[in-house]
Amino acid sequence: MNQKIDGFFKRAPKWKEEAEKLRLILLDCQLTEEVKWGWPCYIFQETNIVLIQGFKEYCALLFFKGALLSDPDGLLQNVGENTQAARQIRFTDVQKIVEKETILKAYIYEAIEVEKAGLKVIVAKNPETFAEELQNKLDEIPALKKAFDALTPGRRRAYNLYFSAPKQSKTRESRVEKCMQQILNGKGLNDL
Repeated sequence: MNQKIDGFFKRAPKWKEEAEKLRLILLDCQLTEEVKWGWPCYIFQETNIVLIQGFKEYCALLFFKGALLSDPDGLLQNVGENTQAARQIRFTDVQKIVEKETILKAYIYEAIEVEKAGLKVIVAKNPETFAEELQNKLDEIPALKKAFDALTPGRRRAYNLYFSAPKQSKTRESRVEKCMQQILNGKGLNDL
């Protein structure tokens, strides 16, 4: 057990019992425990396998390469419409975790085997077309373009999805304006 993780469990009272049970299951599968992105992350040979997450309505195990798992019990759920690789198993009751412990371990061991085999999720490439309002600012301000191009592909994509979502051009333009300094600072949309 990693003592850094203990702080997470103290801060997450709503799903504390569920998260602690998931933690014991993951540690029993011989994974190393770290904190990543503010969540307990379980690692095999320096590669992220699964996170424990706590949300308002559920806690979850997030499998980084969940799309590659066979999912014989139909437990894996897509995280969001733009997520291609990760999948979650969600819980609202510690008893369900206890009942599914053997099944969960099978999923965890399969995720480890996926990693051992070096399998990769084939991500569908979307052509990098930007919201018109963003493209206009990038063309207008060379420093903004340079900073935006220096961001990781995931951060560029997150900004573009955020900028493209509103129906009205005025709202899209306002979002771009509000985020310009953060982009210039080399930060992603959700970075602090």
